[in-house]
Amino acid sequence: MNKTINKQTERAIVLLSGGMDSLVTAAIANRDCRELFFMHANYGQLTEKRELLSFNELCKHFKPKQSRILNWDWFAQIGGSALTDPSIELPSSAEQEGIPITYVPFRNANLLAAAVSWAEVLHAEAIYIGAVEEDSSGYPDCREVFFRDFEKLIQTGTCNEFPIHIETPVLHLSKAEIVKLGMELGAPFALAWSCYQDNNVACGVCASCRLRLKAFAQAGYKDPIPYRIRQATDE
Repeated sequence: MNKTINKQTERAIVLLSGGMDSLVTAAIANRDCRELFFMHANYGQLTEKRELLSFNELCKHFKPKQSRILNWDWFAQIGGSALTDPSIELPSSAEQEGIPITYVPFRNANLLAAAVSWAEVLHAEAIYIGAVEEDSSGYPDCREVFFRDFEKLIQTGTCNEFPIHIETPVLHLSKAEIVKLGMELGAPFALAWSCYQDNNVACGVCASCRLRLKAFAQAGYKDPIPYRIRQATDE
């Protein structure tokens, strides 16, 4: 993972939620890759409508060769996450014991599996995903060991005519470092959406909004999007 990309030969798929981490990951892929293909998933998340808008706006900005939108509903059907079940209260803090209630069961494995299928068709050699292990929410499918093992699964479960690597360029960065890197790359943060619960104006109080606001404050920048309640935290 995180290999040096040959700009003249690389064809890559970027899993793009529309959030801050996937935005910066897309900016990195845009810098390092010759051809980009963007993939997004509607899976019944509470902010599905707003995330899709961000994805479409980012497609206009980066102009990938192709884009695909997955319309899944089984995550909402099975529930088990505050991101897909409105009856589960969203946390206001990113610091929680155990696996956070915002964890969507095995979501990244599903996303990667879809991307691998497309990569086989495209003969794409890399799949970029904006997972963050060091300064994120502690999801089990955002750990380096998960992505390393998934690469082994790709090797044994595909036609293996060419290597398909998983690229996780922001995996070991803090949120503040991600903001700084994005600024250096000219990433359009005004187009990215992080709020867990609002489709119109970011709430400013959910765990994701608070992480984002804190990251911008620590990086020394002002977040360009509006919030209903704007505050930086030191949690």
